Amino acid sequence: MEKYLYGRKVLVTGSGSGIGRETARLFAEHGYTVYGVSRTVEEKEETVGKGRLISLKMDVTKEESIKRGLETIGDFSILIHSAGWGIAGSAEDSDLSLVRAQEETDYYGVLLLNSLALPILRKNPRSLVVAVSSIAARVPLPFQGHYSAAKYGLEAYMGALRNEIRGFGTKVAVVEPGDLSTGFTSRRIKAIGEDSPYASLYSKAIKEIEKDEREGGKPIAVAKVIYGLSKRKNPPYRTPVGIVYKTLMFLLRFFPDNLTLFILRKMYGLEG
Repeated sequence: MEKYLYGRKVLVTGSGSGIGRETARLFAEHGYTVYGVSRTVEEKEETVGKGRLISLKMDVTKEESIKRGLETIGDFSILIHSAGWGIAGSAEDSDLSLVRAQEETDYYGVLLLNSLALPILRKNPRSLVVAVSSIAARVPLPFQGHYSAAKYGLEAYMGALRNEIRGFGTKVAVVEPGDLSTGFTSRRIKAIGEDSPYASLYSKAIKEIEKDEREGGKPIAVAKVIYGLSKRKNPPYRTPVGIVYKTLMFLLRFFPDNLTLFILRKMYGLEG
């Protein structure tokens, strides 16, 4: 096995916390030079394990910010999209300004960065692009429908990119975490008004969702899956994280859609 199959220089977005931070540090520990970028990170350079972690400010929703960052980074061959945040609200009456803001990072931020970074990656004989998606891309979570939609769109886009760019030596993959104990829960923005007809149902469902997240796995588990993909010549298109979610995704292949929706209603107390 080649130790550095896709080269030794990595760009990780969303490195200020959670999955992005753990991923950036894990690659650095194994001897990579890692550029960890986010809007809030403190700019610094440090030795981590056998490698280097260089933290830079970059806003993936701003073209000029991305261009400045890429000029600093120069050539690299592994790109990991981990920047993201979420809103919670009803499918009907969520604040659309918040829906659009979420998609600017979770979906369009990936498109924008790729449009500027892929020409750099294609110069390498081998390169790798990984996006952090979610189980929510394949399971339409109540009161997180807009988050599910953003991740569903992301996976469709990444699947198309995977086929289009394979002839250039670039591999494309997504990872699908389930419930995780991270700062994502506390940073989730409420996009539903107190006068919404869905307010009481929202409160019941979000309480269950946040409980599951607090009891969920750790972001390092996702980082290890991403690192593992960098060691594979032909990484799979989708990788659910953890045996529970791998099993769930397998079983969903055989469930009628109505059964899946029924189970979700029961899970989140939405009988009726």
